[in-house]
Amino acid sequence: MNIGSRAYLGSPRHAHYVASKAAVVGLTRTMALELRTRQIAVNAVAPGPVRTPFLSGRSEENLRQLAASYPGGRLPEADDVAQAVAFFADPATRFVTGQVLLLDGGRSLG
Repeated sequence: MNIGSRAYLGSPRHAHYVASKAAVVGLTRTMALELRTRQIAVNAVAPGPVRTPFLSGRSEENLRQLAASYPGGRLPEADDVAQAVAFFADPATRFVTGQVLLLDGGRSLG
């Protein structure tokens, strides 16, 4: 299980960060290819900004604007990420491999 970011889709003025997150996607897919014959699933969760202490330096107004940019008007919480990771950890999903689950409330849809 890898944790990436929806930033792999691209973001102006953040080429270095986008490149690192695109690398996580490439790593995930390559590991899935290499490990599939051993029945080892490799997937990634790619959230947008998550409401954690990492965002604590932002003003409340900035956080409100960021949340408003998401359908549903809220940022994901750490528990949302944990639930996505738990999905991939469930034995019922053992046949899912090489996938990247965008965790952005539909923001990437446009």
